[in-house]
Amino acid sequence: MLKRIWLGLNQTETQQWQALLEQAGLAVDWQVDYTIGLFENKQLIATGSVYANIIKCVAVSNQQQSQNLLTQVVQALLDDLEANQQTHSFVYTKPGTADYFTALGFKAIVTTKQVIVLERGFPNLNDYRQQLRQAKQAGQRIGAIVLNANPLTIGHEHLIQTAVQASDHLYLFVVSEERSLFSAQERLAMVQQIANKYTNVTVLPTNQYLVSSMTFPNYFLKDRADQNLARVQAEVDATLFAKVIAPELAITTRWVGEEPLSPVTAIYNQQMAHVFGTAIQLQIMPRLAIAGQVVSATRVRTAIKAQDWSQVAQLVPKEIYPIVKGSIDDGIKTNRNGRHHGI
Repeated sequence: MLKRIWLGLNQTETQQWQALLEQAGLAVDWQVDYTIGLFENKQLIATGSVYANIIKCVAVSNQQQSQNLLTQVVQALLDDLEANQQTHSFVYTKPGTADYFTALGFKAIVTTKQVIVLERGFPNLNDYRQQLRQAKQAGQRIGAIVLNANPLTIGHEHLIQTAVQASDHLYLFVVSEERSLFSAQERLAMVQQIANKYTNVTVLPTNQYLVSSMTFPNYFLKDRADQNLARVQAEVDATLFAKVIAPELAITTRWVGEEPLSPVTAIYNQQMAHVFGTAIQLQIMPRLAIAGQVVSATRVRTAIKAQDWSQVAQLVPKEIYPIVKGSIDDGIKTNRNGRHHGI
């Protein structure tokens, strides 16, 4: 019998779900929207979950290994995605199970020793690569910064200024994931406002291919993240950047800020250094500090929450302050569906 598992509500089924994932060598990932299970005599023999448009936590009992069982589970999850008008989906799974998914029309886009990510539908990675090709600029020293800019701070601006001076061209990738206090559109506008000062800067969205729920979901959990899982996911994200995105734009240097505050972001920096090796230089810059305190978007959001606008004005560029203040004044931050405003 195939049915939904209500994780956390049905303790027996939740325990079976955890045990099955562990048996399959998968991390127990609670970041899911919808989970189903195939039961035989009340015993869970196969399971799969969906988060946004990502299929993950797919496992079949060792005693019931069968492509037919896996197909039943995945097809049910695809039906759920289709019912929710999702025409583009990903699978996050172990490399050893890739053949099951390619038989269902999925195509691998990134592989590490522990994880393979596949996608199906449109728009897909090839469409994103075409977007990058159209944006490509000439030069020998090509830099890149990936930033969430939630909101953009004088620390971000300092990093951009430094990278611009050391680059023939600089690409600023703005995280497209809608899990921040400020929307992707607002954050793009902030970054573009700073980019307009320079002739050698291009602003690009990340879509779902950098720092997203697909490549690195634990990034958005910060201090609530499982650090072992974050390490695996950071490697996926860094590998996709190194193997697919950087070659399209001939990127030679990735610029990042050092991370004294967030263990998850520190893990990301470590994994980038490991994955990039000598192919891409990872340039880690000291974080800008004021009166001994590191400038961060977290500090800005704390000041916004406290309505301390003088503090906000000190921490964001003068061009960005009207965007930040106007957005908050519009009252659009109070009821964003599914947003984690503390991120």
